[in-house]
Amino acid sequence: MKVRRFILENEKGQQFRLDNLNEGCFLTSPSELGYAYNIDFLQLENEFIENNKKIQQKNPKGTLYFKSYDKIKEFGDFVESSQKLKWLYVIPFEKEEKTYYRDVSIINFDKTEKAGKWLACAVEFAGLSLWYEQDETIFNIETYEDEMRYNYRWNSRYIEYNTRAIEFNNKGHVEAPIQVEISGFVQNPTITVLVDEEIYASIKIPITINEYEKLLYSSKTGDIYIQKQNTDGTKENLWKKEYIDITKQNIFKLPIGVSEIRLTANDDVLNAKLTIFPQYKVV
Repeated sequence: MKVRRFILENEKGQQFRLDNLNEGCFLTSPSELGYAYNIDFLQLENEFIENNKKIQQKNPKGTLYFKSYDKIKEFGDFVESSQKLKWLYVIPFEKEEKTYYRDVSIINFDKTEKAGKWLACAVEFAGLSLWYEQDETIFNIETYEDEMRYNYRWNSRYIEYNTRAIEFNNKGHVEAPIQVEISGFVQNPTITVLVDEEIYASIKIPITINEYEKLLYSSKTGDIYIQKQNTDGTKENLWKKEYIDITKQNIFKLPIGVSEIRLTANDDVLNAKLTIFPQYKVV
C-alpha cells in the first residue's frame, strides 16, 4: 500500500526526506494542508453579500521524529544552508502518484530530548505559495535532422502546425504562472498566449539573443523577471524602456481552462523550455 510522502527541497535541487524511518526522520500529524478565507460581508436587510474575500496564509506543521541527534543536526544544517525551500507533497491517488510543491520558510523548530528511541520535535513552516505542479515542455530542434524533440506532461498537447507551440489545459484553481527560456540565436523573441484563437496576452522583446545566450522570463510571483543570460552565466535585467513597453501588461499568467502558448522570433526558435505552474488551493 502506497502512502503519502513529504520531502524538503532547496534551490539547488537537494532534498531532505521527511518520510523515511530507515533514514531517521518521519513527519507525523501534518496539518494546515488545506485552505481558508478571510471574508467581509455586507448586510442588506436580511441578506449578506460577500464584500471582500482573501485567502489566508497557511502554515504547514507537524511533528518530526528523529532517530538520532546527528539527524537533527543534519536537518538544521540543510534548512539553514538553503536560500529557498519547497515542501514536496507526494500523493498516491487511485490512478497515479502526483507530486505537488509549496514554497515555504521555516518559522519554528522545537528540539526536544530523546525519549526512548526517538526525539519528537514540533516543526512549523510559513506557506509562501499555493500548492503547484511543475509542467515542463522542452523544444529542441536538431538542425541536421530537421526535426523537433520535445516532452510534455499532464495537461499539455503539442500543436503540429507550429513546432514551438503547445495547447495547455489549466485545471488549477487560479491562473498559472510560466517560466520561459529561449536560447540564441534569435531576434525579437515573442511569447504569446491565445484563448479561442484570440490573443490573450503577448510580449515582444526587441533584442538579439546571440548563440550561447538565453532569454529568461518568469511570471511566478516572488520570482518575476525578464532577463538575458550572457555566455559567462551573468544575467542582465531587461526591465528597461528600450526593451519593455511599460504601458502594456508584460507579466502574465495562463487563464483557467484551455489556452495556446507560442514561442516565436524573427528566426526559428530552435531551443526553448517552457515551464507551467498550475496552482491549487488544496490537493
